[in-house]
Amino acid sequence: MKKKALFAGLAAGAMIIGLAACSSGTPAASGGAGDGGLIGVAMPTKSSERWIADGDAVKSQLEAEGFKVDLQYAEDDIPTQVSQIENMITKGAEVLIVASIDGTTLTSVLQDAADANIPVIAYDRLIRDSENVNYYASFDNLKVGQQQAWSVLNGLGLTELDGTAIEGAPAGPFNVELFAGSPDDNNATFFFNGAMQEIQPFIESGVVVVKSGQTDFNTVATLRWDGEEAQSRLENILTSTYSDGSKVNGVLSPYDGISRGIISALEGAGYTVDPTWPIISGQDAEIDSVKAINSGEQYGTIFKDTRELAAVAVKMAIAVLNGDTPETNNDTDYNNGKIDVPSMLLDSQIVVKDNIPSVLVDSGYWTEAEING
Repeated sequence: MKKKALFAGLAAGAMIIGLAACSSGTPAASGGAGDGGLIGVAMPTKSSERWIADGDAVKSQLEAEGFKVDLQYAEDDIPTQVSQIENMITKGAEVLIVASIDGTTLTSVLQDAADANIPVIAYDRLIRDSENVNYYASFDNLKVGQQQAWSVLNGLGLTELDGTAIEGAPAGPFNVELFAGSPDDNNATFFFNGAMQEIQPFIESGVVVVKSGQTDFNTVATLRWDGEEAQSRLENILTSTYSDGSKVNGVLSPYDGISRGIISALEGAGYTVDPTWPIISGQDAEIDSVKAINSGEQYGTIFKDTRELAAVAVKMAIAVLNGDTPETNNDTDYNNGKIDVPSMLLDSQIVVKDNIPSVLVDSGYWTEAEING
């Protein structure tokens, strides 16, 4: 997303959770604007439009508060990200905002940051195995996984979008295949566990069948959230498991890029977009997947407003620089292997075809022209 819309009108200390997705402008400082100091922002890759949107939002909001920003993308290369963070420390960054590639590989460089008295804010992906993570800004990732499951179950006619059971729902069985995110991303396990919490009862009752038998996280995980890897895995499943003429009815996908790989595999196997086309979930409301929802190729996605997440991270940075304690709403559930990291978790929304205008267009996240173009 190439939006540069910012939040405005947040009073000092206001609850960021209460922001409407349609807000614009920059968040107010919690005690004063930036003094021209440097903030380091490390993002994982530009291969996903989601991370470009995050980087742009964090940078523009920090600059609006008077800070200089060193924004770097590591293109999913761990040594590159470590080197970029080292350079930020050397340049005298006052705070580091880090969306890690692999949440377990930054222990040494974060010790360097701690030795230089530089606070670290983990952005969306929890940094693991380090005591030197001060705060975490993200979404309620277990709920995101539940919402992914609910979108699949809703498309199959089994539940409402909020997970409420539908009276008189079909008995199935429905063939559903499972995909998870990257095993080195802490969020991926939250997404998968949340989703399985909702799907498992239907598996146990026989309404949902995972015909491939692949239900273990390590088996269904997709390294680096790679859509091509997901496409290859589903192609293998279709060849090995569905050559008897049976059909896939649904696919749990944790990310829009993976969803597009799944769509390619289905199309390659002769599936066509008609009433029997499989129900496919997603995440991040990327424009190509929003278009796919409009065309019927993808059933739903999870909208996580990166503008709000950026506002949380900026507010945290300002608070720690002012010697204040940033606002958090969960200080117990996100243990990184060393400490419970104080966290601010935002809400997400399920997007299906019917609510694209109200959720994505009315909020200013995408325009009708971009969606229909």
